[in-house]
Amino acid sequence: MIISQAKLRKITELVDVIRSKNAGPFELTFDFIFKNFEIYQKVKKSAAINKELIAKLYDIPVENVINVINYDPAKAIKVTIIRPFASGDVGETDVYGAQQHAPLLNIEIPL
Repeated sequence: MIISQAKLRKITELVDVIRSKNAGPFELTFDFIFKNFEIYQKVKKSAAINKELIAKLYDIPVENVINVINYDPAKAIKVTIIRPFASGDVGETDVYGAQQHAPLLNIEIPL
């Protein structure tokens, strides 16, 4: 008996939008907005986008990943983390949090 393995698909093939932005001065939020509801449902069911993955990608403790929310009406997944530096703080390099999504671009999803 042959057991088929899920094909890995790059997240960039599955979404229309991946973005990051401030969620207040102490948090960042990341949005994945999928191309259609079928893809969104498959990714949601896979649970591939989870706290452990985000913590690994951003080299932060899992406890600093506040939530991963599936938002069905927008066919989107929203992730919120604690910012490494407060917005505008000394050493902080992206006041608006708009350039923090790059680590997400190489996520592979088993479909």
